[in-house]
Amino acid sequence: MLYSICRPLLFRIPAESAHRLTIAALARAPRSTNAAPQPLLCQRVAGLVFPNPVGIAAGFDKNGEVPDALLGLGFGFVEAGTVTPRPQEGNAKPRLFRLVEDKAVINRMGFNNAGADVVAARLAARGGRPGVVGANIGANKDSPDRIADYAAMTRIMAPLASYLTVNISSPNTPGLRALQDPAALADLLDAVIEARGPHPARLFLKLAPDLTSTDIDAICRIALDKRLDALIVTNTTITRPPLRSELASEAGGLSGEPLRALALKVLRDFRAATGGAIPLIGVGGIASADDAWERIRAGASLIQLYSALVYEGPGLVRRIVEGLAKRVSAEGMSSIAEAVGSA
Repeated sequence: MLYSICRPLLFRIPAESAHRLTIAALARAPRSTNAAPQPLLCQRVAGLVFPNPVGIAAGFDKNGEVPDALLGLGFGFVEAGTVTPRPQEGNAKPRLFRLVEDKAVINRMGFNNAGADVVAARLAARGGRPGVVGANIGANKDSPDRIADYAAMTRIMAPLASYLTVNISSPNTPGLRALQDPAALADLLDAVIEARGPHPARLFLKLAPDLTSTDIDAICRIALDKRLDALIVTNTTITRPPLRSELASEAGGLSGEPLRALALKVLRDFRAATGGAIPLIGVGGIASADDAWERIRAGASLIQLYSALVYEGPGLVRRIVEGLAKRVSAEGMSSIAEAVGSA
């Protein structure tokens, strides 16, 4: 109710400015307790215990400023980043657009972030606070050796994060998605695994929705061979389904409601290609408990949100968590884990 009142005012502000105001407000909010484990929703995925399966995707808290405030909103886990070895400004502004008529967002941010040293210090300052907090890592745009950047980020972040997400699927860093090519991907993962060393941080891989079935099969074979802990499916899309907004022609990655069908299809493709042998995290166009339930039944052990929060506000998190608990109970299941891949 409160967000529905505030939203028209927020939408008068440029999208990126509104986002910075949101981060500032969360940073100043009284510290609240983390999401309490939901008996029906709590599950172990990739060796980590998640109090509920609803996480916030990378891109919201790029610099690791408010992970505990986000956990206090009810998220079961938080993913900070994308973080690169050196600070970078990202692409020229404006670079973030609300497509209100489509309940969508287009961004071409370009991995803008404060750099590894700043984010690492913030994660280190969390000390022993509870909560699953991952770090999404990337390469600098002007790096002469992007694989070396990912290895460096792994060495820095592995001691500090619950898991690391190797992000090779952003469409806003030229050439980055080429690392999804099987030969390049195998070399990248070898470097990241070696750089992780003895640290227990799990390794996740974030993938684009704009992949062919051949790409998906090859990526899954490599992921299984390298024993990755999870795949995040999917990032934003460079495709453009029919859209109503006059901003539809803006360059960048599209997220939100128009991504829903494609992200669901790609999730099902990854589930089929892996045979359920590796956990999947569903992202893209999830805006309700029904969307989340559909993604879980299609094979996602966990789900992540971001763009839907722009339109629905922070109360969406608890609505989805409560809705999922009701669905599990109504189905006579003892745990949401039983629903994973049941469709």
